[in-house]
Amino acid sequence: MNADTKSTGSPSGRIFDLVILRRLYGFVKPYQTRFYLLIGIIMLAACLAPLTPLLIRYTIDNVIATGDGSRLTVMLMLMIGVLVVQAIVQFSNTYLSGWLGQHVIRDIRVQLYRKILQLRLKFFDNTPIGRLVTRSISDVETLADVFSEGMAAIAGDILQLILIIGVMFYTDWRLAAISLSTIPLMLFSTYVFKEKIKSSFNEVRTAVANLNSFVQEHITGMNIVQIFGSEKIEAEKFRVINDEHRQANIRSIWYYSVYYPVADIISAVAVGLVVWYGARQIIHADVSFGTVTAFVMFINLFFRPIRMLADRFNTLQMGIVSTDRIIKLLDSDEFTVNDGTYAPATFKGEVEFKNVWFAYNNEDWVLRDISFRVRAGETVAFVGATGAGKSSIINLLSRFYDINKGHINIDGVDVHEYELGQLRRNIGVVLQDVFLFSDTIQNNITLGDTRISREKMIEAARLVGVHEFIDRLPDGYDYNVMERGSTLSVGQRQLISFVRAMVQDPKIIVLDEATSSVDTETEEMIQNAIDKLMKGRTAIVIAHRLSTIQKADKIIVVDKGRIVEQGKHEELLQQEGFYANLYRMQYKEVV
Repeated sequence: MNADTKSTGSPSGRIFDLVILRRLYGFVKPYQTRFYLLIGIIMLAACLAPLTPLLIRYTIDNVIATGDGSRLTVMLMLMIGVLVVQAIVQFSNTYLSGWLGQHVIRDIRVQLYRKILQLRLKFFDNTPIGRLVTRSISDVETLADVFSEGMAAIAGDILQLILIIGVMFYTDWRLAAISLSTIPLMLFSTYVFKEKIKSSFNEVRTAVANLNSFVQEHITGMNIVQIFGSEKIEAEKFRVINDEHRQANIRSIWYYSVYYPVADIISAVAVGLVVWYGARQIIHADVSFGTVTAFVMFINLFFRPIRMLADRFNTLQMGIVSTDRIIKLLDSDEFTVNDGTYAPATFKGEVEFKNVWFAYNNEDWVLRDISFRVRAGETVAFVGATGAGKSSIINLLSRFYDINKGHINIDGVDVHEYELGQLRRNIGVVLQDVFLFSDTIQNNITLGDTRISREKMIEAARLVGVHEFIDRLPDGYDYNVMERGSTLSVGQRQLISFVRAMVQDPKIIVLDEATSSVDTETEEMIQNAIDKLMKGRTAIVIAHRLSTIQKADKIIVVDKGRIVEQGKHEELLQQEGFYANLYRMQYKEVV
């Protein structure tokens, strides 16, 4: 079971975790005027609750009993007025709590997503996507219920209970004692229900998480399922998970089906006791008929919030758990520190690694004492076996990860001193695995950057050689490529990603296996574009196809995280080392 779904209470084991509630109030603070107004409305609703029974008691004992018809109309209008006020208060309570909840969760979602955007790639390496989706959607949505059915509602219910008990004892302590005689049984059944439904809710949330994860994963990997003919197997797996979800929901429904009738029976017993005792007292003229009638109404007003409290406490508890998860993500220190202020207007493009050591986990070194220098305008290629550390080098250059030891300088300045946005805008990266959003080609190229004009985008597309292909699409640059660019070929997606990098006019170009997924014709288009666009720019190329890097100013061979050879193509062949062996192997494959 996911760790996220095991917890059923607050981190401290208390429903009212003051630390988390204080943080939750921090989200409410921008709307504190409306929040306090909501509290006031809830308090007013609680104070109005005993009025109707008291007015009915007075009407029966002092108006109807005396035959005063003139005052009967007045009392009727007064009761109608109270009901209208209660309706207005109830409307204000429902609307304001919903308004407040929606505004707060909107702010939290924005704050949470901004935080996610700042998290370093290491965090995403270790965190399932489903968990982040749960934080942003389900956990935040739970907080809306906290405002509509949580803290303020609980406070209102408790105040209503206190007021009704006070009025009942003030009116007739004997009837009050009889009315409350079933309370221990009601409290016991409510406690049992609360514990059972809490466990049930947790099972439902776990089942939903498993269902969502299964569907998301298998729809994404549907081509693998169909390639290997596993449709029936996967359908059976889904049926089992779906059955678990059904059973969890049925258990929840069963607890509700038992609790509410039991609560109604207990309430009815209390009413029966009051009627029985009150009738005897009326016969002996010790209690008025109006008082007994009022107590029957008091019992209904008293037991209703008790029935609701179990649900409200569970809602609050789930809200506390969700808030704790959200806070942990917001407080995460797994983000790239952007404390650099150096933001030059232009870059030269000189890159230097000095004794760089890097590990993704602890001291499992991926790069070991890496040192090299790329002069401005040079083209440097990295080659080596898979896992040698080539891609890690470019990840460090753009500060997707931070090094453990050593220094990385651009134009003689440590990358940590650069303003992060300015640094990355001047490093254009084209990856092997191209990701396109479900959006237009224009938005996939510019990523919504309004500083990039359409003319500039088209100019970059012409230079790369894809303008004619885009122009032939149904809507040209406004053509929607659908999810992950599924309507385009691999080569077309690769070319669009190349335009996306070039349109920023970066001073440093990084190509990570950028031509390995394209056909020969498309690769030739990219090579022609590279020849045009690399002039005056620094180029760092990672490639398995050695034929694409033979013209590089320098080739650096990496093996097991270390630089083992470097030089020009002809020089490395003459050394008869790692590069020469790799070249001969690829040459044999071609032959």
